[in-house]
Amino acid sequence: MATHPLATREQWLAARLELLDAEKALTRHSDELARRRQALPWVKVDKPYHFDTADGPATLVELFQGRSQLLVYHFMFGPDYSAGCPSCSAIADGFDGIVVHLAHHDVTLCAVSRAPLEKLRAYQRRMGWRFPWASSKDSDFNFDFNVAFTQEQQRVGDIDYNYGRGEPALDASCIPETMTRFAARCGTDAPTFARDRPGLSTFIREGDVIYHSYSTYSRGLDALWNMYAWLDRAPLGRNEHGLWWRRHDEYEA
Repeated sequence: MATHPLATREQWLAARLELLDAEKALTRHSDELARRRQALPWVKVDKPYHFDTADGPATLVELFQGRSQLLVYHFMFGPDYSAGCPSCSAIADGFDGIVVHLAHHDVTLCAVSRAPLEKLRAYQRRMGWRFPWASSKDSDFNFDFNVAFTQEQQRVGDIDYNYGRGEPALDASCIPETMTRFAARCGTDAPTFARDRPGLSTFIREGDVIYHSYSTYSRGLDALWNMYAWLDRAPLGRNEHGLWWRRHDEYEA
């Protein structure tokens, strides 16, 4: 017997139309937020950044691949990881299908991580991905855009992530169990794992002059999780009990 409320088709339709009004209001609000994002002022990027890519060394302007806009996904894959973050991996599973559409709309999507290129390339082959992925291992890029932190910052609690300075110092007494589990799945310990964070930063180019336009972190990335957009429309929703997701090659058959 069903445990969820039941209704006639007419009752369901009435409830659905009421929900539709709320959905349309949310869509309009989302459209307005998108306009406000695009209206943010730009900040000129004066610092030179250098990356390692599959095509050789590259500057930030070269990551644009000749286009005027660049979306950088800050993929959690630190120098001491043996594999990429499972959450970032779930998000990145959706990249290959959209990079070609973005490229034909004057937008380049590129992942950037601090791990050396050879680790990124090996993991990319394992996952079967083809999207551009650059290593920033010898660059301040991740630190400057607040997705990488030093041991000293962890020790004193000087972490400015998701626009909130003052994250508590990380020690054994305050390490979440979920962080320890995720760290183990990346072949490292929790403090090392937590020195890299996920995020999205966007840039625009006018000639060789680059401007930073937007960055978001933490749950600001929810919209990039394709699976959640689908689960939010499934009968039981996200229906989450702990860290249920895996890398796509780790699920049992």
